[in-house]
Amino acid sequence: MTNPFDLETFLSQPRVAGLALSPDGRRLVVGVATTAPDGTRFRTALWQVDPDGEAAPRQLTRSAPGEASADFAADGSLLFTSARPDPDAAEPPSELPAALWRLPADGGEAELLAAPPAGVARLHVADDQDVTVVAAEVDPRADDWDTDQQRATARTDAGVTAMLFESYPIRDWDRWLGPREPALWQLPVDGMPARPDGGDDDSSGLPALIARGMRLHGADATLSPDGSTLFTGWRRSDDTSRPSDVAADLISIHLATGERRVLLADGRDVAAPAACPDGRRVAAIATDLGAPDRTQESTLVLIDLEDGTVRDVAPDLDRWPQQPQWLPSGDALIFSADDAGHRSVFRVDLATDEVTRLTAQDAYTDVCVAPDGERLYALHAAVCSPPRPVRLDTSTPAQQPTELPSPAGDPPTVATVERLVATADDGVEIGSWLVLPRDADGPVPLVTFIHGGPLGSWNSWQWRWCPHVLADAGYAVLLPDPALSTGYGRAFIERGWGRWGERPYTDLMSAVDAAAAHPAVDDQRLAAAGGSFGGYMANWVAGQTDRFECIVTHASLWSLPGFHGTTDLGLIWEREFGDPYVDASRYEEHSPDRHVGSISTPMLVIHGENDLRVPISEGLMLWTDLVRNAVDARFLYFPDENHWILKPQHARLWYETVLGFLAEHLLGQPFERPDLL
Repeated sequence: MTNPFDLETFLSQPRVAGLALSPDGRRLVVGVATTAPDGTRFRTALWQVDPDGEAAPRQLTRSAPGEASADFAADGSLLFTSARPDPDAAEPPSELPAALWRLPADGGEAELLAAPPAGVARLHVADDQDVTVVAAEVDPRADDWDTDQQRATARTDAGVTAMLFESYPIRDWDRWLGPREPALWQLPVDGMPARPDGGDDDSSGLPALIARGMRLHGADATLSPDGSTLFTGWRRSDDTSRPSDVAADLISIHLATGERRVLLADGRDVAAPAACPDGRRVAAIATDLGAPDRTQESTLVLIDLEDGTVRDVAPDLDRWPQQPQWLPSGDALIFSADDAGHRSVFRVDLATDEVTRLTAQDAYTDVCVAPDGERLYALHAAVCSPPRPVRLDTSTPAQQPTELPSPAGDPPTVATVERLVATADDGVEIGSWLVLPRDADGPVPLVTFIHGGPLGSWNSWQWRWCPHVLADAGYAVLLPDPALSTGYGRAFIERGWGRWGERPYTDLMSAVDAAAAHPAVDDQRLAAAGGSFGGYMANWVAGQTDRFECIVTHASLWSLPGFHGTTDLGLIWEREFGDPYVDASRYEEHSPDRHVGSISTPMLVIHGENDLRVPISEGLMLWTDLVRNAVDARFLYFPDENHWILKPQHARLWYETVLGFLAEHLLGQPFERPDLL
C-alpha cells in the first residue's frame, strides 16, 4: 500500500485561501499559508495569479508574521494587513497588532498606511475612488488612536486586566469582547502615521471615526463604488436581553455628513451587503433566525436606495444564498449556496428572478466578478481536492471550471471518493460522501465523521478534519449530511430543528447502514467522530447504541441546560430550543448527559481551554461523568487552543492521538501515546 497522503504530507501542504481581483481585472491575488520555520503556526504570503492562466504564479509578499486580508485599491495598488514591523521605526516592539500596508501597483516596497493600537480587524475599499475604511477597536473613552494607546498603556502599567461589560454578548468564539469596542474609521487619502511606538509621523491627516459601539459587533460592511456611503450591519438594540435583538439591521452611513439611514429592519438578520455598480441598489442576505416552531431561513434581498423598497429575490429558491456579487451591468447577481453535497455558484437575473446554476459539481468560494461581466474567478475545491483558483463564465449552466496555475502546485493524490445515498425511514434521501483507501486489501474499518454547525454540509475539502489522512492509514471515512444539513432545502432542516436527538440521529444511522453495506467496508469495525455539534451527536450516539467500537468527541456539547448560560451566544439558542426558564423540555429531552448510564463505548474526549463557543466545562462534565460510570475513556486537553486546533504542532498531536485511539479499537493494536504527550 502506498502512502500518497500520510500525516507528514498533509501537514506540509500549502493552503490556499482568499481571492482578490484588481479593478482592471488583470491581476488575481491569493493567500498561501505554510508552516512557519519554527513549526508552531501557519504563515500566509500573498501570491499573484494570472487570470488568463498563462504566466506562472508569483510571490508578492514575504515576512515573518505573514500577510492577510488582501484587497485592491481603485488605483490598482494592493492593500493588506500584517504584523510586520515598520522599517522606519526607531525601535519597533517585538509584538505588534496587524497594521494596514500598501504595495504599489508598479511594484516596489510595501509601505505602512495605518496602524491602530488594537490592530486592523477588517478592510473595506471603494471600487472607483480612493476611499478606505478599516475596522479597528477603540477604548470606549477614546475618540482617536493616540488616546486609545494612552489608555491601553495606563492599564498595562497598572497591571489591570479586568473588564466591565454593559451589553450582550461579552464573548465571541475565543475572545472576550473588551476592554475595547468595535469602531469604523475612514483613512485620509494621503496616508497615515506610522505606529504609535516611536516611528516617524509623516501623515497629512488623521482617521475619521465613522461609527462605534457594540452594535457593530460581527457586522458585515461594504462601501458604495464611489466611496461616498458605507453600508453596514447594525445590531437592533443596545439592550440585547432578548434573542430577537441579537440580529442586525442594515444601515447606510454617508461619509461626508455622517447621516445614517435604516435600510432594512424587518426582524431579519442582515449580512453580506453588496452595492450595485450604479449606486442605486444594495443586495444583501436577510436571515430569519427562526423560532421553536419554525426553522431558520435565508433569502437574497434587493433594496432600492431611492424609494426604500425591499424585495426578496428568487423567493422560490430552496437554497441559502451566500456572498452576493453584482454583474457590472447591474441586471444580475452572482452568489454561492450549499447545494446537495456541493457548494454551487448561481446567477439570478433580476428582471425575471430566473436562477441559473453555473457549476456542475464541487465547491466554490471567494467569487470575484471580472469588470467585463463575462468571467468570474473563484477558489474551487472538492471533498477530494484542496482549493485552487479557477475561471468560469457568468452565463453557461453546469460548466466545468478552467483551472489557473496554483501557487500550491499540483493537487495531491488522495483517496477515492464516492457519493452514497441512503433512505431514511420516512422516505427522505440522506446524502453522504464515502472516502476509501486506494489500495485496500479487503474490507476496511469505517470511521463516520459527523459535521458541526449543525447547519452545515460536507461538501468541500477539510483542513481540520481531513478524511484523507485516515484513508491513508487504512480506514474508510463516511461524511454524512443528516437532518439540519444545508443544501437540501428548508424541509430537510425542519426535520431536525430543535429535535437534535431525533431525525439527525436516525438519519446518521441510516447513512451508516448504507456505508456498512458497501463491499469495501468491514461492517463489524465501526467508529464515530465529531466536533462541536458533531461532538454533541457523537455523545448522543454513545448513549443510544453500542454499535461503534469507539467514539471521538471534540469540543462537544454534553449538558444542554447548562450550556445555554455558558456559551458565548446563549440567547441565539432560544430561537431553536425556546426560553429555558419558561419551557426547558427541549433542552432536557435532547441533552446527551441524560443517557450517560447507557454508555459502554470507549471514548476519546478532546477540548481546548479557550473554547468559548462550547466552554471547557462541557468537556470536563463529560469526562467526569464517563469516569464515574467506569467508561473506558481518555481526555486530550489543549490549554492554549480554542474551538479549533489551529497550531501545527497541536494538529499533529491531535491526529496522532486520534489515529492511535482508532488503531487500538478498530485494528487491535496497543495504544501508542504520542511522544510529546
